[in-house]
Amino acid sequence: MSLKRLMAGVALGIGLLASGQPALAAEPLDKPAVEAIVKNYLMEHPEVIVDAINAMQAKQEAATAERQKKLLSDSMDTILNGSQNAVLGNPEGDVTLVEFFDYNCGYCKRGLADMVKLLDTDKKLKVVLRDYPILSEGSKEAAIVALAVKKQLQGDKFLEFHQVLLGTRGAVGKDRALQVAQDSGVDMTKLQADMKDPALLKGLTSTMQLGEALGINGTPSYVLGSEITPGAVGYDALKSKIDSLRKCGQTACG
Repeated sequence: MSLKRLMAGVALGIGLLASGQPALAAEPLDKPAVEAIVKNYLMEHPEVIVDAINAMQAKQEAATAERQKKLLSDSMDTILNGSQNAVLGNPEGDVTLVEFFDYNCGYCKRGLADMVKLLDTDKKLKVVLRDYPILSEGSKEAAIVALAVKKQLQGDKFLEFHQVLLGTRGAVGKDRALQVAQDSGVDMTKLQADMKDPALLKGLTSTMQLGEALGINGTPSYVLGSEITPGAVGYDALKSKIDSLRKCGQTACG
């Protein structure tokens, strides 16, 4: 419902109540009279407008959250098992943490230590990395290199590459990503060929479309269970959610 229609309905109700007319009036009220009644009432009780707007926003937010939850549930297999995923930690872990990230994201750089600490301290945790380059063309270039690197490096070896590239000070693009790949011992001839693979770009495009559909508009964003957690919330917050998932199947136990 639009704000204009909402206010029209509120105005009519206020007019009828304030004028003492029953809801089904025998004769329609004179328009100028109704407008005067509504204006006077709202001037004396402006909180009515605020309450109505807040109620409308709360209803819209609840509907959006429900749609997001359903889409997340319907897309979970794709999120967890996409061919472009980098899998870290325990591949058979009992809890999976998915991170949508950008190699040029300062908050992702800050959250890197939290993710590494989780991997070091929780041997039953599976981490899935999803490249989500939304900040710049350089971010997209770095993501393409990283996705190609993943064809040669997996697990801890890919994590080492990821840490170095994400830990780079300043802007990251194709040149920096290729240098880190070379330093990591990647076969550069194969890497160049893999970077041109149409399936790679298709997979990245799929991730971007999925993130947009889920309403992910910032990085890092984490998926745990049926919840999306935006922002670098820190080790303690992520650990608490993981512990709760194991305990009750939800990110927060009642």
